[in-house]
Amino acid sequence: MFSKILIANRGEIACRVIKTAKKMGIATVAVYSDADRDAMHVAMADEAVHIGPPPANQSYLMADRIIQACKDTGAEAVHPGYGFLSERASFCEALEKEGIAFIGPKVKAIEAMGDKITSKKIAAEAGVSTVPGHMDLIEDEAHAARIAAEIGYPVMIKASAGGGGKGMRIAWNDDEAREGFARSKSEAASSFGDDRIFIEKFIEEPRHIEIQLIADSHGTALYLGERECSIQRRNQKVVEEAPSPFLDAETRKAMGEQSVALANAVDYQSAGTVEFIVDKHRKFYFLEMNTRLQVEHPVTELITGVDLVEQMIRVAAGEKLSFGQGDVRLDGWAVESRLYAEDPYRNFLPSIGRLTRYRPPQEGTVDGITIRNDTGVSEGSEISMFYDPMIAKLCTHAPTRLEAVDAMADALDRFEVEGIGHNLPFLSALMQHPRWREGRLSTGFIAEEYPDGFGPVPPDDTVLERFAVAALVLSHIQGERNAWISGARFSQAEKRAHEDKVAVIGGHEIDGHIDDTQGGYKVRLPGRDAIEVETHWMPGDRLAIFTIDGGSHAIKVEPADAGWRLRQLGVDVKAQVFSPRVAELARLMPEKVVPDTSNLLLCPMPGLIVSIAVDEGDEVQEGQTLAVVEAMKMENVLKAERKGTVSRIPVKAGDSLAVDEIIMEFAK
Repeated sequence: MFSKILIANRGEIACRVIKTAKKMGIATVAVYSDADRDAMHVAMADEAVHIGPPPANQSYLMADRIIQACKDTGAEAVHPGYGFLSERASFCEALEKEGIAFIGPKVKAIEAMGDKITSKKIAAEAGVSTVPGHMDLIEDEAHAARIAAEIGYPVMIKASAGGGGKGMRIAWNDDEAREGFARSKSEAASSFGDDRIFIEKFIEEPRHIEIQLIADSHGTALYLGERECSIQRRNQKVVEEAPSPFLDAETRKAMGEQSVALANAVDYQSAGTVEFIVDKHRKFYFLEMNTRLQVEHPVTELITGVDLVEQMIRVAAGEKLSFGQGDVRLDGWAVESRLYAEDPYRNFLPSIGRLTRYRPPQEGTVDGITIRNDTGVSEGSEISMFYDPMIAKLCTHAPTRLEAVDAMADALDRFEVEGIGHNLPFLSALMQHPRWREGRLSTGFIAEEYPDGFGPVPPDDTVLERFAVAALVLSHIQGERNAWISGARFSQAEKRAHEDKVAVIGGHEIDGHIDDTQGGYKVRLPGRDAIEVETHWMPGDRLAIFTIDGGSHAIKVEPADAGWRLRQLGVDVKAQVFSPRVAELARLMPEKVVPDTSNLLLCPMPGLIVSIAVDEGDEVQEGQTLAVVEAMKMENVLKAERKGTVSRIPVKAGDSLAVDEIIMEFAK
């Protein structure tokens, strides 16, 4: 067994590998860029080596610096995590020449499966069902459009060396095929250093289901069940679960056996994943094989009890797998939610900044429910524009799917994140979505259910009442605190008048009255029996745990506009509590007018201007490309929403812009 390994990665996956290495008694070496000098993975490792400036192509993608760090620290092996150099055959080969073990597959498998074009040919030869498509190289945009038309729209344009949603576009016509090819090629070149592109048929109403493999160097390859990864946005996974709510035992076995056959065809060793697209008839087609650990591996670990990182390390050290296919059991259900630094209220655009508050829910197992949070940040950490926007993976495990989903909903509501835009509200709302809860999924779920983007979920009557009760109690506690500080004393009559209140929740007015009880509060609302409430909330707390008529509820509380911003289950509303007279006067207050920015193209996220497609004085048409902005390794095409004339362009290609900075103005 190795005595010291180096983790050639950053963030949550570096921390994840370090945890298992420590459990195994293996010393660890971290590497870091200037941007990650104070990162969590650096603090967790036994040693850390600086490898360059923030851009990945000057640090984490510099194989020679990683190898030198191994030599300088005496690391005997390298775990690549995922992304960066994890599927770079030349890196694996260079390590091998230096006598340093690669905790992953051998060069042959990486070369064969890391290239999506080659992998599809090998998969077909191994008897694996594949999607129709053009696997040869594509010359230019016109060639891409011709091929797409021959295959039949819609088609998927993909980077051969791609992954994580980078370099992928769906095209529904010739124009989209040409533009998608150009954008995919550009993203592929910048993200992977390989701009080869291929095109395949896009399966409508598809599910994305993948099989987890583990194989040793002694001829044993096993499958560890499947993961459902259909909840995606821009071809990037957002929520995963294991097992799939769609597969039956027969289909699971067929997919697993085909995956093992593919692994055997390339003499695969280590952990790996075979991804399939599955139609509504449970027909499955090979997409790709990822020759690395997957982001969503924790859900498989939770239902199988297998530590995949540990198995990868043991396989790389030459050990045999200690279990067989018959030993693999799928126990219960696990769900993973990816916490992204992306603002769901701005079409999930990237957000950067400092985490002024970061309080994940407590990890551990209580009453059969397990909570796990894989993260690489802590309160005060900086979310940089240079790397992937994922900052944590929250997982729950329970005996049944709905129990795991409900546990996730509660855990998300207890997860406190402030300082950046993030997708917690979306994830929280998703856990209540009827289609998700029923398991009726497809990779088009988000686009279909949120065609106009995600916005705060309007409160139903139940949530409205809950928030009114919460607001009345919060106001009462705040009032008691203020009275104690000021030394004020009230008579019973004054106090009763004082506690007749009007709760204004997202514009809805609800009359209420509150009384203290022994150890709690009693709230009365119109037409309702008295509601028993308990809470230990104190003014200043950002999370309030309420027991309301015996049920536990976590509600985020943020001071706002002489009241609070309350958030739970994706509902996000302003709450205020007034006396009846003040409520009457508040109705007369004018609302603030939102500034008119309709003649401006604003930068939707912090990013780099890749190109400007028009000039001052140009007349543009609806849907015409105006500019391309790159942020967190993704290129975003900004198009005209309507016809107009460009009057001013204050920026140029290469400029770095903040969110809402002006890119161009149009004549009014």
